[in-house]
Amino acid sequence: MNFNSQTDSTALDFACQELEDEFVRLLGLDDLDRVIADNPKKVESFNSELEVTLSDAFKNDEGCPQAHLFLQRILYRINRLKLFWYDGLENYANEDSSFLFSLRLKIEKAWQDWEEGNVIQQNSGDLGVALRNRVEEDLQPEPSSDGLIIRNEISRAGYQRFLAISSLDGLVEASQLSRMLGGVGNEVQTMLTRILWEEYGSGKFSRKHSTYFAAMLEECGMDSRPEAYFDLVPWEVLANINHSFFLSERKKNFLRYVGGLLYTEVSVPSAFQNIKMAGTRLGMGDNAISYWDIHIREDIRHGQWMLEDVALPLIEKYSEQAWDMVKGYDQQKFISARSASAMVESIRRFEFS
Repeated sequence: MNFNSQTDSTALDFACQELEDEFVRLLGLDDLDRVIADNPKKVESFNSELEVTLSDAFKNDEGCPQAHLFLQRILYRINRLKLFWYDGLENYANEDSSFLFSLRLKIEKAWQDWEEGNVIQQNSGDLGVALRNRVEEDLQPEPSSDGLIIRNEISRAGYQRFLAISSLDGLVEASQLSRMLGGVGNEVQTMLTRILWEEYGSGKFSRKHSTYFAAMLEECGMDSRPEAYFDLVPWEVLANINHSFFLSERKKNFLRYVGGLLYTEVSVPSAFQNIKMAGTRLGMGDNAISYWDIHIREDIRHGQWMLEDVALPLIEKYSEQAWDMVKGYDQQKFISARSASAMVESIRRFEFS
């Protein structure tokens, strides 16, 4: 498989799908590492094609969309093994596979190096002021063109398309945050736990935020099973999810994760207001906008907690490394905006196809 501008797009899609199918077969093997040790040639072709794909995905600012999608889907399939899905236990037979571990590191190294070039790093001035200024700007930003399209233009079918794509993350919401909570107890850990506790409905399933998302899907006559719409998800949305996994699975990235979570909690009320207004305009019932509504109410408070009780105290604790929170904030802002634009483009293609 060789990705280049002369290659037919349909052929690229087919080649990527074949390679992904091969990966899924490998993932389903019993004791994958033993199978590879007994027959190393079994993965030679896959590894060779992967190297080409990595080169094509990250060779310039844009890369090849098919290569991006393939790599992010592979990375997501590996990352999801960090969570429990209440499915067959045999599905986790390879969760500690050294082959999968090596594959994840290879993809993440190339991808994260490429992402570094998308955000200009700032490391000067007063850090507390820098964070406060960002929060103030993103609490009530001017409506983006993508936000206005969602608010004023998408149809009912487009709204359902938005739900379908968002469901990949919405139905397992805040799961990556749970990976950051173990360890020594202190005020920061307690506040992060409090935020997770509210995201998880304070221990009541009916109030868990993912339950509200499932209710939205059901109200619209859609499938509320996790990952039901996986094949609709653009690579930019997958990258957003995978970036959270990348940060939360490495404690050395704790400060970057906090910065990213700060941006998410601060920006959600404004972003979700556009989606709620779209649902209201389209005559959706309360259940069909409930998830957006609860976030608009709760995440204003969560954003304040993240700033005052998590980010600012961490500046005192990690004065030498705390600019990583600004890096995490700015990077999450870029990745979130790219994800939103990809969702709007997917909706527009769907509505006008």
